[in-house]
Amino acid sequence: MNQARMLASLRREVRERAGERCEYCLLAELQALPPHEPDHLISLKHGGQTISANLALACFVCNRFKGSDIASIDAVTSELVSLFNPRTQRWFEHFRLDGAYLVPLTVVGRVTEKLLRFNLPYRVEVRARLIELGKYPYSCNRNPDHSHENSKVDERYTAQ
Repeated sequence: MNQARMLASLRREVRERAGERCEYCLLAELQALPPHEPDHLISLKHGGQTISANLALACFVCNRFKGSDIASIDAVTSELVSLFNPRTQRWFEHFRLDGAYLVPLTVVGRVTEKLLRFNLPYRVEVRARLIELGKYPYSCNRNPDHSHENSKVDERYTAQ
């Protein structure tokens, strides 16, 4: 099943579970053009399925940089490392905010940050402006089953 034919109910589930923000860079869908889209964590060409457990909400930029990739070579260790998976991993264990920069904390974070180019100057500029406006990172409490993911913005995201 391709993105165009994905069930509206499945798109809604993915969007609500993510708190209406990109599960990679935390950009709120309200702050983005075009709208966020469901990303196959394991792409269809690699045998992934169009099911909730294999989908993450991604902004246009993160989704385009990620493409069908599921791993990348770590520049430090030269090892093949899986990308961050929002279904099985917690964002704040692999990344933190330092001002408007997304800083990797683990090798998974490092390869994901590099591949998705979180800290390109224009992306940092957008985050800095949204931080000034109190709109980044965005929080949404619509899904109580995932309140640990969508709770109010707290110290989990920021530099310690």
